[in-house]
Amino acid sequence: MKHKHTLSVLVENTPGALSRITGLFSGRGFNIESLCVAATLDPTLSHLTLVTSGDDFIIEQIIKQLNRLVDVYKVVDVSEGVYVEREMALVKVKAEDETRAEVLRMCDIFRCKVVDVSPKTYTIEVTGPESKLKAVVELLKPIGIKEIARTGTIAMVREKKSV
Repeated sequence: MKHKHTLSVLVENTPGALSRITGLFSGRGFNIESLCVAATLDPTLSHLTLVTSGDDFIIEQIIKQLNRLVDVYKVVDVSEGVYVEREMALVKVKAEDETRAEVLRMCDIFRCKVVDVSPKTYTIEVTGPESKLKAVVELLKPIGIKEIARTGTIAMVREKKSV
């Protein structure tokens, strides 16, 4: 059975490293649902968070193939344990006289921020797990979404809590 997996990949911060990783996926017919890459505290390394789906065999193959790439230092399937994930979206929504109060009420309920205002729109920043973003988008659809930009998932394994 297919399940969504979030992979945390530590990779060399060099030209072509990301291309080799995405080439591995496309060459083997694996799908990338979300991809987010940024430099780490060490400027020679990047942290790549990749969301894909597949059964256990496919995910195992993906991890093995990633580990074979020269640029890759470490691959962890964070979805196998307890982890924190976040995604951010900017949502431009119609905000005319009759809907402004409703949009602001939804922002308050979901702890969103209005980051831009025009006479006919609000641009809202939504941060949280994918389920929160989906919920906000579904509630804003009837009001009228004009545009959405999303970051993709970022994730980290939770540290063990000591007593």
